Formats: sequence, structure tokens, C-alpha cells
Amino acid sequence: MSYAFNPGRPFTEDFRAVGVEQIERAVAVLEHQPQGVHEAIHDARKNFKRLRSLYRLVACDAPLFQRQENARIRAMGRNLSTVRDAAALVENINYLRGQTNSDEQAAALDRIYTILAERRDRIAETEADIEGKIAATIANCKEALAALAQVSFDDGKRKSVARLKKGWKRTLKRASRARAACEADTDAALFHELRKRTQDYRLQLALMRAAWPSALEAKRAEAKALVDVLGHLNDLATLTSLVNEEPGLAGSSQNQAHLISAVITREEALRAEARQRAAAVFQDKPKNESRTIALLWREAGQ
Repeated sequence: MSYAFNPGRPFTEDFRAVGVEQIERAVAVLEHQPQGVHEAIHDARKNFKRLRSLYRLVACDAPLFQRQENARIRAMGRNLSTVRDAAALVENINYLRGQTNSDEQAAALDRIYTILAERRDRIAETEADIEGKIAATIANCKEALAALAQVSFDDGKRKSVARLKKGWKRTLKRASRARAACEADTDAALFHELRKRTQDYRLQLALMRAAWPSALEAKRAEAKALVDVLGHLNDLATLTSLVNEEPGLAGSSQNQAHLISAVITREEALRAEARQRAAAVFQDKPKNESRTIALLWREAGQ
């Protein structure tokens, strides 16, 4: 089974099946760690993001379940985040190294890359009780499975379509507000919010792709491109904040100056690209698009 609804199945059964698959995949990768512990953590956190987006789609019909499980899943992801966050900073410096505008800047970023890579490795070696954290996460996954087994919905066709229409409209309205906030502001937190709302939209497009596979897959690709741009912006903001708090991570004041210059230049380009992509991804009004999705889903289920 894939991360997608089946319009021919009763909604409760379908919802639980999609959720169970994501939880079981997270447990399996954490238990077996086929590519090592840190890649397992990365994969499990992706499962958790899919699960949270699934639950947000039904938040209007199951608000208590969504709030409780969203808090549980968010905590599980954060419990496993330390090494992954350190690795993401190294990847971000590597991204910046491909955007340099002078040899001096490139050399400075090379030096910072080495420092942050060594920091990542130290954190990986010294992180306390990583296996204990994984065991606790697996236990929480089992509790999440038990909670999922208890949730139920009205499985009538009209009710199910109305539920998805309402959830879709909610997702798009939240994205629309986030996009508007970014139009005249450069605050990193606002662009991060747009990233989260676009991530929900991208994942929910995957859930609903049976309604119109080709069109929703194309739309999902556009949303993914926007998520990637916004991800780079968020990573740059995190990197800048860390270096401002711990200047020694840059190695020297000159290295830090080159880093900040590279970040500012890249952020300007990324913000412009993000606004342009967001205008294309969210061009339809929430009311209109949610109505279209409902009509397509009703037709697909016949």
C-alpha cells in the first residue's frame, strides 16, 4: 500500500490503514536500521510528517484526536532530532558552497564546513542514550497505533466527501494566510510557516491522488519544489542563528563575515523564488479548489 486514499473503501478503514502503515514503517526502520541509526531516524521522522498531515486533513471532524496525536508525534520527532539537525547544518553549508561569488568566500565556507562536520560527528559520538530514545519512540508508536484503532468516522459517501472537502479548504486557507504574510515581510518564521503549510498540501495531494492522478501529481511536484526552496531558507536562518549564538563555529570573524554575506545574498534570491512559486502553487481560491476536489473524489468513488 502507498500513502494514498482509496475512494472505493470505507473512510474509517482507509484512514486507519494509511496511518498504520506510516507508524509501522517508522517502527520497522528504527528497529532494523538498514542504513545505520541516523538514516533510520531521518526516515522515521519523514513517516511522522506524513502522519501529522494525514491527521490534519480530518482535524475538523476529529479535533481531539488530531490535537492529542499531533502533540505525540511532534514530540517523537523532536526526541530524535539532535544529530539530524547537526547533519542538516553541514548539508546547508555544502549547499552554500555551490553558490559562492569569490575565492575568498569559497575558502571561508570550506573552513566552516570542516568545523560543522566535526561538530556533527562529535554530537553523533557523544549523544546520550540514542538507543534509549529510539526505544521510547517505538513505545510511543505503539500507543499511537492504539489511539488510531479507536478513531472512527461516519463512512457515508456524502459525509466522507464533505469531510475531505472541509479538510482541503482548511489546508488551503492556512496556506493562503501564510503566503500573504510572506509577501511584504522577510521574517524567517513566516517563511517557515509557509513551508509547513505547503508540506501539508504536498502530502495531502498524495493522499488524494486517485481523484485525478496526472493533475494532482503535477501539482504535487510544484509543491515539492516550493517546499525545497523554503527548506533552504529555513536552513539558512537556522545556520545564521547558530553562528550568531556561537561565533566560534565559524572559526574566525572573517569566516563569519563571508558566511553572513553568502547567506544574505542567497536568502534574497530564495525569498523571491519562493513568492513566485507560491503564487503558482496556491493560485486557486480555497473555496473553489476544495469544491473541485470534492467533485473529483465523488466521481472517483462511483
